[in-house]
Amino acid sequence: MRFSRWRAAGNEYLLVERAELGGPLTSERVQAEVGGADGILEVVDADGGTAEIVIWNADGSVAEMSGNGTRIAALWLAERSGEANVRIRVGAREVVATISADGEIEQELGPVEVYEAERVAGFDVTLVSVGNPHAVVVGNPDDLPLIGPLLETHPRFPERTNVQVARVDAPGQVTARVWERGVGETRSSGTSAVAVAAATHDEGEVVVSFPGGPLHVRLDGGRAWLTGPAERVE
Repeated sequence: MRFSRWRAAGNEYLLVERAELGGPLTSERVQAEVGGADGILEVVDADGGTAEIVIWNADGSVAEMSGNGTRIAALWLAERSGEANVRIRVGAREVVATISADGEIEQELGPVEVYEAERVAGFDVTLVSVGNPHAVVVGNPDDLPLIGPLLETHPRFPERTNVQVARVDAPGQVTARVWERGVGETRSSGTSAVAVAAATHDEGEVVVSFPGGPLHVRLDGGRAWLTGPAERVE
């Protein structure tokens, strides 16, 4: 049984099919196998252009959603099935992905919910749900090493939260860093890009630049589309 390694805009995930494991992954197995990756994508089932996955964080916890992770799974499934349009199911959410000829992958991630700003631990925080929880602070992204761990484990978030510190450079242009729940700082995050875009813009096209590279978000009618790259590393 072999885990393949994939990269999406700076995020690295291992991918493995449950059928090859002989049974579902466990938290202990994830922590033993993950190495320096941001997590593991466990393919529960794949049939034609549809697959169901479980997304594991590096600490052995399960993520409700991952934009970069589902994009990797979409490319894996497209290569396996020969189809350019595929569907990735994560829990109750289904991500529809289209792989273009130039290698970019557009995903319809579904509904985005933006809540009223709150004051948490001395920071103005906009809470956003993209199927998973986010806390967005508009400020200096270099402050993430302080703000990220403080908000992730704050009592306001008993299940913990993903944290982003974002700077709006111009309309439709944002620079951000992300602290992922159960992982720590990562070079990129797909759902974080959507959360940042939704917290700083009402609708339209937004480019969110992370240390791992830019991701393109489109907001329309309370739903989000995410476009970015993915590739197999080994």
